[in-house]
Amino acid sequence: MAFIIQGLDPSLFGSVLDQKQVGSEASFAHYYDVDENPGFPCRITLDDAAIGQQVALVAYPHHQANTPYTQSGPIFVSRGDVKPGRFVDAIPPALARRKLSLRAYDKEGMMVDAALVDGEAAKPVILSLLSNPNIIKIDAHNATRGCFAAHIMRHEGP
Repeated sequence: MAFIIQGLDPSLFGSVLDQKQVGSEASFAHYYDVDENPGFPCRITLDDAAIGQQVALVAYPHHQANTPYTQSGPIFVSRGDVKPGRFVDAIPPALARRKLSLRAYDKEGMMVDAALVDGEAAKPVILSLLSNPNIIKIDAHNATRGCFAAHIMRHEGP
């Protein structure tokens, strides 16, 4: 069994990421100039933003379900021309550097299992969770601050 961890699509964030435009969509964002690395984990690239880069801190609805587990929370996204990271059977750098809370959900959006793990050691735990056929996705969160880090899904293709 394989898994995939993909960064978020930059188009989800509209003008928030465009450094030339600050429209009404950007009014809820807070902007930071990156001054330490690691320190600002981008949910698009799935790596920490480079020193000197600018990031936006935005609210992101990462688990929308008609259950008590529905969630939204703050995430960093790098501004400018960034491409989504794509990791098959590998842990992205921003996740590997952190302690993770892995939350496994069924098709109704109910949490059915969870684990706390050092990011660099997450692969066998992910595979173990995904061995349960009732689990359709795992959401990784940074354990210390609780922020959403990435979705983890089964992967069947190239």
